[in-house]
Amino acid sequence: MTDVVTRFAPSPTGYLHIGGARTAIFSWLLARHYGGRFYLRIEDTDLLRSKQEYTDSILASMRWLGLDWDNAPVYQTQRTDLYNSVVARLLADRHAYWCSCTPEKVEAMRKAAKQRGEKPRYNGQCRSRGIGPGQGRCVRLKLPLSGKIVFDDMVKGHIAVDVSELDDMVLRRADGMPTYNLAVVADDYEMGITHVIRGDDHVSNTPRQILIYQALGLSVPRFGHVPMILGHDRQKLSKRHGARAVIEYRRDGLLPAALVSCLARLGWSHGNQELFSLEELVRHFDGTNLNQAAAAFDPAKLEWTNTRFMRDMPLENLAALVSPFVRETGFSVQPKARLVALCAMFRERAGNLLTLAENFRPLLVPAAELAVNKKDAAKHFTEAGKTHLRALTGVFQACDPFAAGKIEEALNSYVANSGQTFKQVAPPLRTALMGFMGGAHLSDIIAFLGKEETLARLARFI
Repeated sequence: MTDVVTRFAPSPTGYLHIGGARTAIFSWLLARHYGGRFYLRIEDTDLLRSKQEYTDSILASMRWLGLDWDNAPVYQTQRTDLYNSVVARLLADRHAYWCSCTPEKVEAMRKAAKQRGEKPRYNGQCRSRGIGPGQGRCVRLKLPLSGKIVFDDMVKGHIAVDVSELDDMVLRRADGMPTYNLAVVADDYEMGITHVIRGDDHVSNTPRQILIYQALGLSVPRFGHVPMILGHDRQKLSKRHGARAVIEYRRDGLLPAALVSCLARLGWSHGNQELFSLEELVRHFDGTNLNQAAAAFDPAKLEWTNTRFMRDMPLENLAALVSPFVRETGFSVQPKARLVALCAMFRERAGNLLTLAENFRPLLVPAAELAVNKKDAAKHFTEAGKTHLRALTGVFQACDPFAAGKIEEALNSYVANSGQTFKQVAPPLRTALMGFMGGAHLSDIIAFLGKEETLARLARFI
């Protein structure tokens, strides 16, 4: 395939959600698979609804997902000269014309056509009037009087639309602002876009954009319209289905790799493989195997994917990702090896980074601040339980070196010599160390706490 250039073009009228994120992922993967370029364009011409905080959030979300872009982001509000030059070219070549019909008049035309049983549309009243610019006048594209617009969609296959289904669309509004279709064509051509992947809610725009390309004598990019993501009930995806903005998943401690892998599988497949690293996605995503049927988003599947990624990734990488969440809980774990040790102990018991960081808390607070589960304390801090804690105090004081292997050896020796079972000795010890009946392997917990803190915790509950 020749050089592939794709783009993602969000509007900063809200935060980036998973539907837009999936479109960005597909576009990014296609470009990276073929060694091409991927551009980011901010379509901010809706001046009333566009906000800088949304733009900042979109950029941050893209970076978090690992979707880097080539060159600086493009902003449509900074490209008015480009759009005006394209309109001027279409006017000069007589592929466009000035129209003085007011919105009210156009609406009346559409109502009249509908009453006659015809398609509601602008009737082309100003096509042949030869009027020029003026107050309240827009510019319209002069469509061919007959023919079909035909294109092969990467997802939906062969699509043909009769020109009679369309009307002479507005290219520039009476206020001087370009319409969506004009701006998109001008941008995509100027940026050298070869492939456009977007949601299938844009299918109706594609024939109109192709007509603009043809009027300008430009080559048309390849289009791929992916079905919208649905909820589990096959209805339009919303928050009630568990869908959230990408930035919210980040705050909740989801791994970006897990979200990318899960979203890539919504509408695309590679055999029966379920989990993909970013490198695997780049290797396999070539623009084929895109499904025509809409995929359903399952929050439980995303949680499962995230859990798998957390358990399978290198501990050093997991430690780097959880570190900011640990700091948010008010702790700093140094050196890095201690944070790695915590990850090794607790990652099997956490489904996200936020929970993982919270699980570290019992091992990071001093003995006096350890929160204790009252039921576990009442059940295990009996006279028999405290007798074990007193005896273990001496065992651990004598333990040298104070390392996991030696600690486990000493603990097992005590259990064997006490005439008790491990199930009798472990509960009071675990409750004293963790504050509840949970946590990792006892010898790992004790080694992490160190001798002084371990003895302090035992002393507190004796």
